[in-house]
Amino acid sequence: MTIVKRSNSPYWYVQFQIDQKTFIRSTKTTDRKVAERMEAKFRSEAHQELVLGTKKSITVAAALDAYLKSRQDTPNYRNLISKRRTLLRFFKSTTLAIRVTNSDLENFKLARLDDGVTTQTIKHGLNLLLAAFRHAKRLGYEVPDLQPPSLRLSPGRLRYLSFDEERRLLSELEPGRSSNGLAACEERSEALSQALQDNHDLVVLLLDTGARYSEVAGLLWDHIDLEDGSIKLWRSKVQNESVLFLSKRAAELLQRRKRASTTPYVFTNKNGQARGYSVIALRKAFDRAGLHDCTIHTLRHTHASRLIQHGMSVYEVRSILGHSDIRTTMRYAHLEQRSVTSKARDVVDQWQK
Repeated sequence: MTIVKRSNSPYWYVQFQIDQKTFIRSTKTTDRKVAERMEAKFRSEAHQELVLGTKKSITVAAALDAYLKSRQDTPNYRNLISKRRTLLRFFKSTTLAIRVTNSDLENFKLARLDDGVTTQTIKHGLNLLLAAFRHAKRLGYEVPDLQPPSLRLSPGRLRYLSFDEERRLLSELEPGRSSNGLAACEERSEALSQALQDNHDLVVLLLDTGARYSEVAGLLWDHIDLEDGSIKLWRSKVQNESVLFLSKRAAELLQRRKRASTTPYVFTNKNGQARGYSVIALRKAFDRAGLHDCTIHTLRHTHASRLIQHGMSVYEVRSILGHSDIRTTMRYAHLEQRSVTSKARDVVDQWQK
């Protein structure tokens, strides 16, 4: 038995070797007898892992926390935190990951459906749990091989903005606007003026590029070529890259921002880092514009819908949006069909002249 005290800690430490690999762990106790029992436990676990090939166990909560730590600098981090809380209301935090079954996932789905939650939200929660388990597996922990339950995702109404609705929204985001509760322009702090400008410019870029919010909120100047008017967008969600060319409006906006920028990021938070997920002001602007059924993602739908309505094919739009699966883009197919049938009408009219 090898338990030792260290000068910088009141606790007993366990130290031993197996197959020339040294293990050093704190027992978190000052009681020598307890430490000796823990040494035997640690040695048994290490032997099972190294000699017998048994993997370490991990709880559901620990697996989620380890995964979230790896995603800490992503724009979606706060959303993941919220989903973690939801999952741990159903799965006990002390439950070992290896004991979670497909039946548990099905019960989670049914419980959430009973709560009136949308299938898309349920899918996102399950995706987080499974991603956490995959991450834990890469770290060497024992996790189950699970299949997510089937979820019929309702496509719902494809909501996109008309040009009049876009004007209303941008009017509510206009940095120099006057409104109740908003100080006059000359009385605004520099931070407030910058926040108003950021919100307006962010929405314009989302409308004119069709990018996901996270892709624009974390955009680096190094990824923008203002000379040829292009952006290299890394699509972290689908692990691919797109090169998009800027509209005249977007190019002028970025040129203005570049002249005033002192950071590597196009949009920043208060600490000068990437903006991250900050959409409260944008949601309020939607409400003020009377667009209560719209979300940030509506801007992406708007871009895609306009491209198809003006003659681009679903396959071309897939490339612009960075979809890895054409089935995702097919939700816009009815718009392409309308465009095609109107062209057919024009052809018929031509030959009947």
